Amino acid sequence: MKYLVNPAVSEWPQLCTRPQLELDFLESSVTNILERVRKSGDAALKEFTQKFDGAVVESLQVSKAEIASASKMLSTELKAAILTASKNLELFHAAQQRSIEKIETMPGVTCWRKATPIQKVGIYIPGGTAPLFSTVLMLGIPARLAGCTEVVLCTPPDKNGSINAAILFAAELTGITKIFKAGGAQAIAAMAYGTESIPQVSKIFGPGNQYVTKAKQIVSQQGIAIDMPAGPSEVLVIADDAANAAYVAADLLSQAEHGADSQVVLTATTQTILDKVQAEVNKQLEGLPRKDLAQEALSNSLAVRFDSETALIAFVNAYAPEHLILNTSNNKEIEAQIVNAGSIFLGAFTPEAVGDYASGTNHTLPTNGFAKAFGGVSLESFTKYITVQEITKAGLQVIGPIVETMAEAEQLKAHAQAVRVRLD
Repeated sequence: MKYLVNPAVSEWPQLCTRPQLELDFLESSVTNILERVRKSGDAALKEFTQKFDGAVVESLQVSKAEIASASKMLSTELKAAILTASKNLELFHAAQQRSIEKIETMPGVTCWRKATPIQKVGIYIPGGTAPLFSTVLMLGIPARLAGCTEVVLCTPPDKNGSINAAILFAAELTGITKIFKAGGAQAIAAMAYGTESIPQVSKIFGPGNQYVTKAKQIVSQQGIAIDMPAGPSEVLVIADDAANAAYVAADLLSQAEHGADSQVVLTATTQTILDKVQAEVNKQLEGLPRKDLAQEALSNSLAVRFDSETALIAFVNAYAPEHLILNTSNNKEIEAQIVNAGSIFLGAFTPEAVGDYASGTNHTLPTNGFAKAFGGVSLESFTKYITVQEITKAGLQVIGPIVETMAEAEQLKAHAQAVRVRLD
């Protein structure tokens, strides 16, 4: 990790820049993949699956038999854990449902909003170095609660052309039956444009690497909605001298092991905790199966000391982390000052990993500083609101002259006439 002490505000933009591939190379590569899939459909998907995933697939759609057999391949313990996590997620997201509230803005003028589900949604589930079956729950459960009529799931197969059994089990649990063997930018293209096998959707959800994120950003400019720019994972930890260094190190490594392009940041107001955490990171790193990936991520990561807590909090808000862990004795005071973060974890016994799996909150969160403008996925992400208004004859007599005056001032005579013809 790179160590810094009281970096000047002028340095913050550079420090807040996440590791990324060369942008020109990335965009041209992804654009090429998108165009190939748009033109050649299933044939391009199968070609890319063989090239990038090393798998030859005859049928892109996962069969009913494959889905049915998935449950038998999992341990009772894992299935019980997935069921418990799904119940917590359902409880948290169901509480986000809103009742329709009609507002009479003037006598006889009533307005309201009604939530309607997005009919066709696509879910992308990473499956490369770590098949994220937990993300199936995070996206499938709110999609079901919202009432989406068609949910399409794409995830890359392993080299044998199979989908991870836990992903299939979680999909069946959430009611998703249209599951396809396609990963990367090509999967985003398939859901955006549609192919012979994969239906076109209206909105695409799900995290992924920089290729997936760039593909989502490009198709969003072509009329397909996306949840948010959710790229490589990241965490920022604020720790004080009361923090357990082993806990902090474990939290940093839990994000670093996601991949080489992940980033972790440790901030504190004393050198003591920074030194203790570094020693623990070195110790715990040795026992990780994904040590090499974590080590590469750590090489792009930061440990920043501020003498002022005020400056530290300002830096955190400038960084706008996907995950923010407040492992300090005054964590609630700090939390009240945080305005930019995807999800916050308070106290020594709230590891970010719990939010990744089972607490109930959604782990699909904005990365790369987008927490300044985006929130994480919620039930509302799968709905859209339609405004409705109803005006009585008496109501139009009250509001009509106001509309006429405003329309005349904007020189929109027909607007004024639409009211006047009724009043006359």
